[in-house]
Amino acid sequence: MTRLRVALPPLAGLTSDSEVEFARLDRHDKVSQTGVSTLLLIEQEWPLQPVEFFLHPADSVLTSLQLPPLVPVKIEAAVKCAAQALILGGTEQMYVAHSAREVSGQVSLAWLAQASLDRFGLLLAQHRLKLRGLYPAPYALPVPAQGQVSASVLDGQLLLRFSRAQASVEPLAQERLDELVTSGRGLQWIGADAPATVVEPRPAEQRWCGVAPGWGLHAGIGKAAGPARGWGKAAFCCALAIAIWVSGLNLYAAREVTQGEQLKAQMSQRVKQAFPELPVILNPLQQARQQLAARHSGVMADANHGFAYLVQHAASALPFMAGSVQRMTYEQGRLQLELAADTAQAPADGALPGALTQAGLVARREDNVWIFSPQVEPAAVEDDAVMDSDDE
Repeated sequence: MTRLRVALPPLAGLTSDSEVEFARLDRHDKVSQTGVSTLLLIEQEWPLQPVEFFLHPADSVLTSLQLPPLVPVKIEAAVKCAAQALILGGTEQMYVAHSAREVSGQVSLAWLAQASLDRFGLLLAQHRLKLRGLYPAPYALPVPAQGQVSASVLDGQLLLRFSRAQASVEPLAQERLDELVTSGRGLQWIGADAPATVVEPRPAEQRWCGVAPGWGLHAGIGKAAGPARGWGKAAFCCALAIAIWVSGLNLYAAREVTQGEQLKAQMSQRVKQAFPELPVILNPLQQARQQLAARHSGVMADANHGFAYLVQHAASALPFMAGSVQRMTYEQGRLQLELAADTAQAPADGALPGALTQAGLVARREDNVWIFSPQVEPAAVEDDAVMDSDDE
């Protein structure tokens, strides 16, 4: 069965009368005829011949991905997500095609504006041309032997084919050629203008003899663009990313809270071991500092009005304070406890348990600060004692 191949100019300027190069291949994939024609003339000369079209290098955007073994549906999703990061502009305006995953893990992909595909599809329908395939330009080149590269230049751009599925278009032809020559990779040059390192370039007609890659952009012809669907996918990806981020943040916060509680419990235990005279631990670090300061000063607390006495009865009367004390101050026989802002507060002062009154203590609250002190201030007792001695 013979085949007809056509090399297209840039799709943006393609019309019925645009000149296109063509080649006819015999059943042995040998070129039997080449020339220049138009879509209108091809319709007239070969009306029933299926046609393989090859895009101009300017329309051939190609790249590849390394993917793990996945089922086809997941490969499709992975390619679409990758394309969103690679394509400039909205992906909903593009048609993305890709190859199957090779044994090496490589997946080739290409994309083209859906509007260009739609205009091309209208031309095909207008001239009743039967489409057999639409491929990026390098796939017309022969498939090279393993470890080698088929190469040619078209309109100043370097076409490379590495395997049946993998190929590329390089705008900086000379730099890429130098890199290939330096790497020692076998270069199968096709056509004129061969590099000096190529001893026997192949005839130019062989640029038509490549085996079709098994995938292409032809499935996108006639497929309407879907902006709403594209935005929906983008929104879904964003929502998924946010959900993963929030879940990770909550997990991290929960772990930090757990570690903080463990650290506080360990500190409380160590302070209790170091200062067994403390009846209760409300703020381990500050209570330890207070005890150390008292020991260094040599001042012994009054058993009925000292720091430990106030802490013990404050903790007994207001048990909700445990683990919530942010700051503790003990000055002139008064104990001030500043609680965290989100700590549940006790009822009004008058509803406090009578244990404080029986212990000879009074308490009052100012916002989230509780102040405990003896009913009779130590200083006032000393003043009364001085006055009694003076009277005598």
